[in-house]
Amino acid sequence: MGGDGYAVGLVTAEELHGAAEELAGLLVDTVDGGASLGFLAPLGQDEATAWWRALAPEVAAERLLLWTVRAQADGRLAGTVQLRPATTANGRHRGEVAKLMVHPADRGHRLAGRLLTALEEQAAGLGLRLLVLDTETDSPAERLYEAAGWTRVGSVPDYATDPAGAPHPTTIFFKALGG
Repeated sequence: MGGDGYAVGLVTAEELHGAAEELAGLLVDTVDGGASLGFLAPLGQDEATAWWRALAPEVAAERLLLWTVRAQADGRLAGTVQLRPATTANGRHRGEVAKLMVHPADRGHRLAGRLLTALEEQAAGLGLRLLVLDTETDSPAERLYEAAGWTRVGSVPDYATDPAGAPHPTTIFFKALGG
């Protein structure tokens, strides 16, 4: 998926190993920028790299799908998103979206929307009919999901902390896929 000088692609486990340090840099920068992604600041590069590498078995087993978007001119990582299909017998029709990040230097190119579109298309192709996600209430991400056609379910007070450790409410969203 290209255009505007960027290309979105699904990442294999082998590619994940090779990109782990670059993905870690994006994660560290995003957490340092205040995004609530499950990590506290300061997040070290080594810790973040190890976290990404630990995902490789999940990617290899297709229990986790991972996309990146890269600048076509130099191959530089610009963003990423993850999909975790449910594995329970009564949940195989749904998946959870996580860790949507776009590098600050690449914002304004609709990359988050392109990552979401690629994820949604692949999810539908896998037979998933429902996607869910959570994000910090009143964050820019919340507005992104609303603009992308996601439905707000509600908020949970003090669900997660920001990178500084302060509790914040989290908004739950869902999106029904075609079919």
